[in-house]
Amino acid sequence: MKLSEMSANAYGKVTGLKGDMRFLNRIASVGMNEGAAFRVIKNDRKMPVLVYVRETLLALNRKDCERIDVMEEKA
Repeated sequence: MKLSEMSANAYGKVTGLKGDMRFLNRIASVGMNEGAAFRVIKNDRKMPVLVYVRETLLALNRKDCERIDVMEEKA
């Protein structure tokens, strides 16, 4: 499943990242690397996805969310 498909208040874990080295370095620098646990705070259509990961609130654009594979987990 893609990060953009998760609902608000859902918990998950990053299972894979796709993209060029620039994207991979940028996303890893903010803590979204493979195996990272996170919580989706807000996911409204046509708006950035708000994600809480490693004690940081991130706003990720939808294009980037399509490159992040995740697995939903129970709280």
